[in-house]
Amino acid sequence: MLDDAIERVLIDADTIAAKVKHMAAQISATYQGVDELVMVCILNGAFRFTADLEQHLTVPHNIDFMSLSSYPTADTKASGEVRVLLDVKNSLHGKHVLIVEDIIDSGHTLNYLYQMLGTKHPATLRSCALVSKTDVREVDVKVDWIGFHVPNEWLVGYGLDWHNKYRTLPYIGVLKPAVYMKR
Repeated sequence: MLDDAIERVLIDADTIAAKVKHMAAQISATYQGVDELVMVCILNGAFRFTADLEQHLTVPHNIDFMSLSSYPTADTKASGEVRVLLDVKNSLHGKHVLIVEDIIDSGHTLNYLYQMLGTKHPATLRSCALVSKTDVREVDVKVDWIGFHVPNEWLVGYGLDWHNKYRTLPYIGVLKPAVYMKR
């Protein structure tokens, strides 16, 4: 049953689970033979994706966390300015690092992460995202693994939110415009 605020299900739970398992296999193949992969989960949106992804990895790994803000005002459009609210706790020097994001849209946040984490001298620095809105990209940024290319609609569920709501839905749905336009 759909929540009243959801227009339609874009990606169901089974499709997400299959894609996450497939991405984990690709990532594991890439990092086969490394001592340790450090997954940097970008909170809050990527927590669920990271947890499910790491369950299927076959390489030694651990998880660190970062929290960023690119929405400094009540406006729903990202400013392009990124602020670090929580930085990684462990050294990334000489480590194989994988940035795990829920969604890439403008590309500003991921671009910032590549620059900022690059100063920590990792052995390698790659990224994965569950969903990508390539049509709204403002910054040309490389994403090594993308689960789904999605339309430019307001998406919620499986970690994606609108004002911290709908994040726990088991699927990715399209939020009704009437919900986010009234605020």
